[in-house]
Parts: sequence; C-alpha cells; structure tokens
Amino acid sequence: MKNIVWTRIDDRLIHGQVMTQWIQYTSANEVLIIDDAVASDSFLQMVMKSSVPSNIKLTVLSIRESIDYLNGESSGEKIIVLVKTPVTLDRLTDTGVILTSVNVGGIGARAGRKQLYKNISVSDDEKSAFEDLLKKNIKVFIRVVTSDTEEPISKYL
Repeated sequence: MKNIVWTRIDDRLIHGQVMTQWIQYTSANEVLIIDDAVASDSFLQMVMKSSVPSNIKLTVLSIRESIDYLNGESSGEKIIVLVKTPVTLDRLTDTGVILTSVNVGGIGARAGRKQLYKNISVSDDEKSAFEDLLKKNIKVFIRVVTSDTEEPISKYL
C-alpha cells in the first residue's frame, strides 16, 4: 500500500496553501489529485503541473484508477491526497483504500449546499459522506491552514 501522509478535501485542489504550507508540513514528495473531471482534462493537468515545485511529483487519477494506485506497492513516496469532496473519499474507502484521517480545508458555496463552517459548505450527499467516513472510524477534522487547530467535523454536522 502507498504511503499517504495527508488526505485533504479542498475544492481548489492545487493552490498556494497546499504548495507552500501542507507540502512542507507533511514532508510530502508527491501530490495525488483524485478527480474524474481533472483526470480527463489534459489542459488543466498541465496548468496544475506548472504550479507544483519540480521536486514534487504530481499524479492525477480518476477515482477508479486511484484505487489500484493507492493499493499498489510503496516505493518511498509520501503522498498528499487531494480531493474536491468527501464523496470521493467515501467511495475510495468503500473499495478498501485505508484512510486514518481526513483534513477538510475548503468546500465552496454553490447551489444545493449549506454553510457548515466558515469556508465549508456541503450538500446533503456530502454531509452523508462525512457521516459515513466517521462511521468507518476515520478522523475527520477542519483545519484550513497549518497554524489552525483541528476542529472535529462532527461538531458541525
């Protein structure tokens, strides 16, 4: 199994906080984006790759591809997993991918979502996915930047 050092939900995926704070905080050497739409958009992948430091490997996979990848043999990687919503992680853990904790960094407001906490809004499906992750004994917490303290998501569900 691959070495996941941090799992983060952030609908912005690659941005300054991830590149400057979370990679340093976790000592990661790979960023794995799991998103079906991004995995099929080569232009967006090119833009994201240009935002990642040259010493960090960027891997972009669909949900289906990521299952085999994460269950594959470790080769010294320290992976930050980035997804847009908890639904992706719920699906992954249903297939046997093991996660011990999930950091919620940001899920923007849009139609069909209700504000849960500051910059985090969720739909009914996303709220259910968070509840499923908690039922699987996965620690799920809000922490936008590294200097923030962890807030258990269960306080806001």
